[in-house]
Amino acid sequence: MAMAHVNPTRMELKKLKGRLTTARRGHKLLKDKRDELMRRFLLAVRENKELRERVEAELDAINRSFSAAAATTDPRFLREALAIPKKRAELKVSYANTMSVTVPVFQADILSTGAEGEPGYGLAFTSGELDEAVAALSRLLPDLILLAEREKTALLLAEEIERTRRRVNALEYIMIPQYETEIKRISMKLDENERGNTTRLMKLKDLILVDR
Repeated sequence: MAMAHVNPTRMELKKLKGRLTTARRGHKLLKDKRDELMRRFLLAVRENKELRERVEAELDAINRSFSAAAATTDPRFLREALAIPKKRAELKVSYANTMSVTVPVFQADILSTGAEGEPGYGLAFTSGELDEAVAALSRLLPDLILLAEREKTALLLAEEIERTRRRVNALEYIMIPQYETEIKRISMKLDENERGNTTRLMKLKDLILVDR
């Protein structure tokens, strides 16, 4: 959006110079913020990649255990064993501030209705593969929650980086050049007026001298 021309006065020139100084300062701060956000985003992406690879590898192993359990266990017994879980998780969500970005912090509380270490189903008609898969999935739950937290954080950081990038570009390529152009225009106009006044004063002086 083009800036509307203002009256070429020294007051307006002073205002524009103040706005230009503020815009340049804001531009620098936003660039620093963008760079720091990018650094944290890249760090989060690397951590997410490592965690996701580990979680996916463990999930593959768990799926294989469940497949083996399904192949060696009567489907009816398998459904009954997993129908009513003895454990449940309550997810608590709090928030932290990272470079003006509000990111979630997940914490899961595991609640159990049975004794510690019990799988939550009868062992008479189930296989060891099922026990192994259930236990592994239970151990993997904290990593799954952590992965969700980190991926949401990375997404929020990416969105903030994009917003900050747009603001930096708006200042760098639109607002600051417009201020500079308008300041130059007013300065040239004031200089022109000053030269015109000087010329008129010189002519007036010449006329006074001639009259004498």
